[in-house]
Amino acid sequence: MKVGLGLPAGVPGSPPGALVDWARRADDGPFASVGVIDRLAYDTYDPLVALSAAAAVTTRVQLVTCILIAPLREVASLAKQASSLDALSCGRLVLGLAIGARGDDYEHSEFRGRHRGDRLTRQLGELHQLWDAKTMTPSGAVRAAPTVLVGGGTGSAFARMARLADGYVHGGGPPRAFARSAVQAAAAWSDLGRPGRPALWGQGYFALGDRAAERGRSYLLDYYAFTGSFATRIADGLLRTPLDVREFVGGYADAGCDHLVLLPAVPDDDQVDRLAEAVP
Repeated sequence: MKVGLGLPAGVPGSPPGALVDWARRADDGPFASVGVIDRLAYDTYDPLVALSAAAAVTTRVQLVTCILIAPLREVASLAKQASSLDALSCGRLVLGLAIGARGDDYEHSEFRGRHRGDRLTRQLGELHQLWDAKTMTPSGAVRAAPTVLVGGGTGSAFARMARLADGYVHGGGPPRAFARSAVQAAAAWSDLGRPGRPALWGQGYFALGDRAAERGRSYLLDYYAFTGSFATRIADGLLRTPLDVREFVGGYADAGCDHLVLLPAVPDDDQVDRLAEAVP
């Protein structure tokens, strides 16, 4: 299983220089990817802009959105932006897409969120049509389209993934939760008669060290406040020690994960080295 480093683009107050520095260090280190999350109504950097900055200072790591909230975006512009980033990074973009879970993001968008699952399904079809026709693809691109992952936990989400994506990206949680979703993803894939199995991606949060963990927990409680009391369970799952990281990585590997992205809950400089030392 490969392990990626999340960039601090989704942590409030993260300085711009940290994002670029983390990406550069990830490329020089043991990580296979750099990943970003997506919010509209929150103190974050836009995921495709953040990954463009990362692409400029890296040559090796994959560039991952885990996930980008596709229904908030106009499809032709998204197709152009994604194909441009993939071309500029020499084919390193992994475009994870899902509908998002927060109503306030949609309240700030022209699209208010009703039937957003159906909208994502249509968008995926239109994205592939545009990429297949090379309408939005720069002539210098090394491939016609980026790798596409789809997230979500419903039957329709798994069906959408199996029909229109290259793989599945899980939303986080303990390895046993990932394992259940991986089984559903593989079943949906098989039901459509697709050969092999979908690429399986996972994610988790880390803040290593007592002081960092305390602030990281506060961040997760705020970020997931919309879930009510469930936010406490998410915060309790924060990886705080090297042992936590090793057990989490081992659990995901045993559950069949292909690529695990560990996202930071604090933007501190030392977190990159701490995680690099902790990853088995």
